[in-house]
Amino acid sequence: MTQSSTTAALGTRNFKYYDFFMAAYVCILLCSNLIGPAKVSTVHLPIVGSVTFLAGVLFFPISYVFGDILTEVYGYARDRRVVWAGFGALLFASTMAAVIVALPPADWWASKQPAVETIFGNTPRIIAASITAFWCGSFVNSYVIAKMKIWTKGRWLWTRTIGSTLCGELVDSGIFYFVAFYGLWKPEQLLQVTLTQYVLKSGWEIVATPLTYKVVNFLKRAEREDFYDTKTNFTPFSLKTP
Repeated sequence: MTQSSTTAALGTRNFKYYDFFMAAYVCILLCSNLIGPAKVSTVHLPIVGSVTFLAGVLFFPISYVFGDILTEVYGYARDRRVVWAGFGALLFASTMAAVIVALPPADWWASKQPAVETIFGNTPRIIAASITAFWCGSFVNSYVIAKMKIWTKGRWLWTRTIGSTLCGELVDSGIFYFVAFYGLWKPEQLLQVTLTQYVLKSGWEIVATPLTYKVVNFLKRAEREDFYDTKTNFTPFSLKTP
């Protein structure tokens, strides 16, 4: 294993699995943001009662698991590139969806236009909320896990995967629901859905912890990499790698 923060030449290294994780991350991000918000679901649970959430909450937290793994193994700067790739993909997908919804339908297709508008016709407000929340939450998540790795000297992985997710998801959920629905939903309804989403997303990280350990350990061995961000510039506005 190498602690890459002390190795000057690592910026030119090629990793076997980094590109695959970037592609998977962007795929999950796009699907959870384009397909997930199309449905609000209510599930009735024993003891807890009725729980209402956007369907995307079942899959979006996986992107945070990927973010934890990328930062833990490859470092903040390489995860930063992945976040920007996801940001660009979200921006393009949102623009594409807006254009497709706005195009006049063929006469024989007109009856299906309302369904297309329902699924893909997010308002500019929701699009802005989604992209902004993702960008802010992802960088908070990556920053916290990178700093905690230094503080813990690489021990207790579970503390930083869960701790970073609690911070990142708090920022993500708070920004998204406030920007997207403030003034449209009743305050108590807005608070209830926001808290429910936050708990569900954060709970995902706890459930996924054993799998996260396995993937992180595998990657560290396979890539011969275990990055410590001791000299990293944590600005989000850069695409530079170490």
